[in-house]
Amino acid sequence: MITAQRAVAPLRVFLVLLFGILVLFQTMSLPSQFAHLAQVDPEMAYLRWPATAISVFWVLCVQVVIVATWQLLSLVKKDRIFTEASMRWVDAIVWAILAGWVVLAGVFLYVGFNADDPALPLLLFLPLIGVAVLGLLMIVLRTLLRQATTLRSDLEQVI
Repeated sequence: MITAQRAVAPLRVFLVLLFGILVLFQTMSLPSQFAHLAQVDPEMAYLRWPATAISVFWVLCVQVVIVATWQLLSLVKKDRIFTEASMRWVDAIVWAILAGWVVLAGVFLYVGFNADDPALPLLLFLPLIGVAVLGLLMIVLRTLLRQATTLRSDLEQVI
């Protein structure tokens, strides 16, 4: 079984790759894609900038999660994960997920009230529920981390 210490290095490599790809999406792909869609479908061109801004914001939320995860990995490597410092980074993850979910809920409501066909609202419902589950899972994990930190702190005081 792979240990946490052995998983840190490959996870960091993948986090760097993911972050780099997301920067490319943020700066090149997403703006270009929405510009192209505005040219192809002029009736929907008014959505170009809102769609670009929302998509870039979602990518930014993922980037916040990546940076916070990187910091948590640094704490794991130093065997300092069960400290108050880790709570700030977990909170950053929770807030980034919440911010992304709130914007996604807004998009879901906008699309739901303006859709002629139920397919797109149903399709958006899946990530809406998935991100909600992820956010709630992070809150549960944050609670477990808080409990483990308290237990470790109590144990260190006894010893």
